[in-house]
Amino acid sequence: MGNCNVCAKADVVEDSNNNRNKKSNETNRARKKEPKPFTDEPARSTAAPIRVLKDVIPMSHRTRISDKYILGRELGRGEFGITYLCTDRETKEALACKSISKRKLRTAVDIDDVRREVAIMSTLPEHPNVVKLKATYEDNENVHLVMELCEGGELFDRIVARGHYSERAAAAVARTIAEVVRMCHSNGVMHRDLKPENFLFANKKENSALKAIDFGLSVFFKPGERFSEIVGSPYYMAPEVLKRNYGPEVDVWSAGVILYILLCGVPPFWAETEQGVALAILRGVIDFKREPWPQISESAKSLVRRMLEPDPKNRLTAEQVLEHPWLQNAKKAPNVPLGDIVRSRLKQFSVMNRFKKKALRVIADHLSVEEVEIIKDMFTLMDTDKDGRVTFEELKAGLRKVGSQLAEPEIKMLMEVVNFYNFISFIIYNVITSNNISSLIITML
Repeated sequence: MGNCNVCAKADVVEDSNNNRNKKSNETNRARKKEPKPFTDEPARSTAAPIRVLKDVIPMSHRTRISDKYILGRELGRGEFGITYLCTDRETKEALACKSISKRKLRTAVDIDDVRREVAIMSTLPEHPNVVKLKATYEDNENVHLVMELCEGGELFDRIVARGHYSERAAAAVARTIAEVVRMCHSNGVMHRDLKPENFLFANKKENSALKAIDFGLSVFFKPGERFSEIVGSPYYMAPEVLKRNYGPEVDVWSAGVILYILLCGVPPFWAETEQGVALAILRGVIDFKREPWPQISESAKSLVRRMLEPDPKNRLTAEQVLEHPWLQNAKKAPNVPLGDIVRSRLKQFSVMNRFKKKALRVIADHLSVEEVEIIKDMFTLMDTDKDGRVTFEELKAGLRKVGSQLAEPEIKMLMEVVNFYNFISFIIYNVITSNNISSLIITML
């Protein structure tokens, strides 16, 4: 997220003594950080900077990143950091540098997540379809991950740009994704966030390799180990994730969702809200009647069904996916265009995802670190069962804790009416027009 304080515009106070008192209070708070308003955790001391990558990997350098690389334009950003174009001073090789701000690593969990991501990327063997971690650096302000640069664009954008898109092309992509999953699982890594946006082409050439780029939610696992943390993106979550009892089979499910989208242009489980999507996933009804499914081969449909098998015990493994006849004979799959309707749907889906990213970027650029911290603490306060979602009862109890006077019918209306998209639009408008984000959030709730 960005750290821009354009919204934190103080009210004009005529009394200069009040101004001096305010500045004095702010200075005192800066000298001694106050505890978070919605958490029991003590504030972290700023006396000594934390060491995030200590003892994590051997390739973490003590020298400054600027001694080796030149950081250029911004390529993208996420919640914790910004990715820049990065050029090797000696070889002139173009790379990508993901710089993670330590100020945004507010909890031990945040720090562990970064350590795990780096450990996983450094542990996985080199693979033509996985972005390579070149080196890591750490200074007092940031952790820097220097990686292979992928500048060929996102998966769906490439498909839309092509004039010809067929079942055979979808099979080639599905094989690549399955190979990434097999490699991860064979090395004891569960990805947990497979989705089209996490795959980029290495370059703009027609035969460019497709690479998995993001392991931020990945974890190491042992055979038989079960996990309960709800993570990932709603459309791609397996039913057992929602039931909080899952293993590496979830990656095959996510790959199956991607394959379904590749073949028809829309997700298999769709609703206007995340709760609706979750219910659709748990029902597990897959539509093979809409266009262009009647024209798609039975072999392709068979693979989709077996990857989207609700029971993880009966779901195909990544190895079995690669052994499926449709992928074994991928070069013989029908090369008949799937039609403009699929490309149009993929374009709309890609635009929607881009809109979400830009919307979140606008929000991030108008929130200071402290304001984001307050919002996160409020969410944590309400999310009493720690499942990453706020139910009606949790919202109602949380609103009472922060002093909201909303009546129960109004709270129900809030839950039912405000879906993600108009919620984002509402926040963007109010962030731009509001002078006080914290008050805005309380008012919204």
